[in-house]
Amino acid sequence: MFKQIMKKKLLPMAVISSLVVGGIGTTTVSQVEASTHKNNQSEIKNVIFMVGDGMGPAYTTMLRYMNDNPETKMMEPTAFDEYLVGMQSTYSWDPYFDGGEGDVKENIPDSAATATSMASGIKTYNGAIGLDLDQEEHKTILEEAKEQGKATGLVSTSQINHATPAAFGAHDASRNNYNAIADDYFDETIDGEHKVDVMLGGGTSYFEREDRNLVEAFQEDGYDYATTKEEMLASDNDQLLGLFAPKGMDKAIDRGEDSPSLSEMTTTALDKVSEDKDGFFLMVEGSQIDWAGHDNDVVAAMSEMREFEKAFQEAIEFAKKDKETIVVTTADHSTGGIAIGRGGDYVFNPEVIDAAERTPDYMAAQIADGADVEQVLNDYSGLNLTEKEIQSVQEAAQPVNGTIDETAVDDAIENIYNVRSGTGWTTGGHTGVDVNVYAYGPQKGEFSGLNENSETGQKLFELLKADRKGPQSHKDNDHKGKDRNHNK
Repeated sequence: MFKQIMKKKLLPMAVISSLVVGGIGTTTVSQVEASTHKNNQSEIKNVIFMVGDGMGPAYTTMLRYMNDNPETKMMEPTAFDEYLVGMQSTYSWDPYFDGGEGDVKENIPDSAATATSMASGIKTYNGAIGLDLDQEEHKTILEEAKEQGKATGLVSTSQINHATPAAFGAHDASRNNYNAIADDYFDETIDGEHKVDVMLGGGTSYFEREDRNLVEAFQEDGYDYATTKEEMLASDNDQLLGLFAPKGMDKAIDRGEDSPSLSEMTTTALDKVSEDKDGFFLMVEGSQIDWAGHDNDVVAAMSEMREFEKAFQEAIEFAKKDKETIVVTTADHSTGGIAIGRGGDYVFNPEVIDAAERTPDYMAAQIADGADVEQVLNDYSGLNLTEKEIQSVQEAAQPVNGTIDETAVDDAIENIYNVRSGTGWTTGGHTGVDVNVYAYGPQKGEFSGLNENSETGQKLFELLKADRKGPQSHKDNDHKGKDRNHNK
């Protein structure tokens, strides 16, 4: 169904330019080519695939501004920069899907379609989890790894059955069938074994339900279960279900000490799956970069970017020591149309973002619960606010029919940080831009140049010397119709 596109051997000039602009001013085309193809024929035992959900190119550039030391003339790089090898397109095939009466044809992708492209090497419609345009199941790279006897893991800061992790470990016509997707993690097996050995993220609401308790079912099948960082770190089992929130976990900057960070979940997962002598596949998602983008919240966005950067560093360090591991890191799409610059001013102020001690979401929740506006802003904003700024939040916090509109309060606080920092946004949804691809390890050159996101998925199968042809069905599925509610 998918037309194979010729592999690109050289980085396009657009990517070379981004390398130079990104603070690596001495990099030459020949150096990039040499680095790209180094160790290209080495065998790969392990794959770490990392997704910064919504992490378009402007996010990593803004992170570079955040990391910059103003006392030096050259801008300090991010941890990602030296591993940039190419870019991938993000569009889905949603316009070619027959979604029935009232279906809107979307040519900007959602996370389900893009994750399915990267997990199964196919293009599909928005909202699809592991299905093609005909709603036929396709094998995922995680399933392929399990068929080869490898250990497998999913790590995210959203609920673990959210669109991106779901596309690697489940099959459903709609990303919004959260209970059914959680059921898939237990019910769909390969050679009599559960497909995913380690699952770390949020989602207790979907795993502990009145109609079914999947936590107990996994425990009965030998999994450890953790709900706190301490319990996660204490586990000595190679199979672990860790659920640290009813749905998505708190933003990194808001998270309490009982909850693990993304880097801690990543290292825990690596410690477990790397014990398998046959190797492993691990998918790690920085889920809430996307959620911050939908909210146009630059404080949350950079908090999540810094957390994802730390997890990326852990993965790279593992791969450097292991020698048989490839790390491929990318985004599924970009969210919010974030811009470094606003209102015609040529100034961006990262220190404004750095000042915040909590996200606007956190502050708005406190105010909606009855806390004094000025006290909350004094405690958590980190800014010396003007009377006008305080008043804008107070006005948003005025009760209507006895209820404070928490979203309005949140928007008012976010606006302060956006204006002061010089951050612009174009949308509360996704954008259709190409996204960066970073890679380290054997055969990293396979991801060089500009590729389709479905080609990225195909290349993952090729790295494991796998046959991706044809759909794979694990059970009879009564797939439900396409559901358009996929804002996040």
